[in-house]
Amino acid sequence: MKAQLLVDARARLGECPLWCERTGALYWTDIEGATLHRWEASQGRQRQWTLPERLGSFALCEGGSQLLLGLASGIALFDLVHETLSPIVPVDAAQPETRINDGRCDRQGRFVFGMFNPAEAPVGHFYRVHPDLRVERLALPPAGVGNSIAFSPDGRTMYYTDSPTRTIFSVDYGADGRVGTPRVFVRLRESDGFADGSAVDADGGLWNAQWRGACVVRWDAAGRESARFEVPASQVTCPAFGGAALDQLYLTTARAGLSAADLQAQPEAGGVFVLQPGWRGLPESRFAGAP
Repeated sequence: MKAQLLVDARARLGECPLWCERTGALYWTDIEGATLHRWEASQGRQRQWTLPERLGSFALCEGGSQLLLGLASGIALFDLVHETLSPIVPVDAAQPETRINDGRCDRQGRFVFGMFNPAEAPVGHFYRVHPDLRVERLALPPAGVGNSIAFSPDGRTMYYTDSPTRTIFSVDYGADGRVGTPRVFVRLRESDGFADGSAVDADGGLWNAQWRGACVVRWDAAGRESARFEVPASQVTCPAFGGAALDQLYLTTARAGLSAADLQAQPEAGGVFVLQPGWRGLPESRFAGAP
């Protein structure tokens, strides 16, 4: 089975798809385009918002019509109805070359994210945003491209990667916020590309988008490959479960860095794709802090 094009978004760097089960809408970001996108499943209607900075990742909020945004320089709340942005809470201001990258909420409603360094030197850290917007650095090794943030169904395991290492790690993760010692969960082969964003299904399988690998791969909780689906775009960035039964897998992709020959061979690159993988996901964990 191969993923099918859903939205011909032509994103320079599509990322962080999130399904809102309350409204039946899929959100994603084009990081390099500094835009937030929404696709409504019932009518196929699309909407986008231009933001003042690149949007690396974001989270649905538990109450109201707000999103928690992980902008390039920091954290802010965005009201979708009034289209207003709260003051930005700076992150890693001492390292302006880095920006916020991939992030997801843990099962307690705290937003966890990694940083991106264009030079890929491991100088960025992983952070957690509390409901009062307090930002805390996690006790994890620094990374060049912090990515693949995901949590097991019970919330007791966190997954992450430093993408250039081609290694996905898992750590014990406490409800009280304590983080354990990283252990290797999966090592990708060079032919697989690089581990990018991830999502977890209801059975505890980790689905990882493989940048330059043109696929999305499922590993079970023991780190054994159990499914692999092709995507007609080489730079697959992130998966998310959605649809009314949470049995659809949405995938964002990117056009940035592709040559003219690459784009001719994969004209749908940058689009949002969908497939029915045979597993169901979980409702997206929401940020607990917005009113």
